[in-house]
Amino acid sequence: MIVTVTLNAALDITYRTPELIPHSTHRVSEVVERPGGKGLNVARVLSALGHESVVTGFAGGRTGDVLRELLAGCGPEGSRGRPADALVPISGSTRRTLAVVDEASGDTTQLNEPGPTVSSGEWSAFLATYERLLTGADAVALCGSLPPGIHVGAYAELIRRARAAGVPTLLDTSGEPLRRGVAARPDLVKPNADELARLTGSREPLRAARDARRRGAHAVIASLGPDGILAATPDGLWQATPPAPVKGNPTGAGDSAVAGLLSGLVEQLPWPARLARAVALATATVLAPTAGEFDAEAYEELLPRVTVTEHPGP
Repeated sequence: MIVTVTLNAALDITYRTPELIPHSTHRVSEVVERPGGKGLNVARVLSALGHESVVTGFAGGRTGDVLRELLAGCGPEGSRGRPADALVPISGSTRRTLAVVDEASGDTTQLNEPGPTVSSGEWSAFLATYERLLTGADAVALCGSLPPGIHVGAYAELIRRARAAGVPTLLDTSGEPLRRGVAARPDLVKPNADELARLTGSREPLRAARDARRRGAHAVIASLGPDGILAATPDGLWQATPPAPVKGNPTGAGDSAVAGLLSGLVEQLPWPARLARAVALATATVLAPTAGEFDAEAYEELLPRVTVTEHPGP
C-alpha cells in the first residue's frame, strides 16, 4: 500500500472555453470536477497503474463533502481508479482550484484558492491517522503546500516518523517546507527547476541536484518541464526526455511523474525504468483533456520512446 499525504487538498474544477480573451464574457463548453491536490492526483494515478493506494490529509465543509463523494465514485475502493479515503475531517472548508482551458491555443490558466486554517487538535488527529497508516505502508508521498495553521516543519516531522517506521518517503513541496524536509533525509525529493534553484541558490540543474543531495535527500528528481526530468541518485545521474514537445493542460503532470517514481520504487525497478515511466506519465497527463488525469493510450505509446541518458561523473 502506498500512502499519499495532501495537507491542502482541493476540489479541482476544469472549464473549457473555445477561446480565452481577457476582459470579455465567455461561454463554457464543458465543466469537470475532480478530487484534487497533489497527493490525491498521485494516488489516483497509482490506482490506475494497479497499485493499492490510500489518501490522507484534511477535508472540510461542503467542498470537502463534494471532494469525498467524487473520490468514492472513482471505482471499487483500493482497486484500479479509486484510492481509499483516510482524509481527516476539519471545521474549515476545503479549497477549490480552477483551470480554464483555452481550446484555441491549448493553454491553461490556473486559479488556486488558499486553504482552510487547521487547528492544533485537527493536526493531532491527522498525526494519529498517519501513524496508523504507516504500519501497512510500502511508501509515503508528502505532497503540496501547507494550509494555514500547520507549522513549516510539518513535512520534516512526517519524514522522521516514516523513517522511524522504516517506510521510504517522497517529498514534493517548495520553499521553507522543502528546505526543512530535505534536512530530515527523505528518500526522494521532486522539485521543479525553479524550486531547486531557490533551495540551493544554483540555476544549473545538475549542480543544484547534487547540492540538494548533500543537504540530506537520498535522491533528487528535478522536473525540467518539456525537457523531462533530471535524476541525481546514489546509483548515478540520468536525464529522461519525452520523444517530442506536446501542447495541452499541464495540471497534474508533476503528480503523475511522482506516481511513476513511487510505483517504480515499490516495484524495485532500476532507475532508468522508473524515470521513463515518470516522463511518459507526465507527458500523457498533459495530453489528457481533464486536469489530474492521464491518457492511458498515449502513456503506452510514449513509454518505449522516452530517452534516458546517463551523465558521466560521480
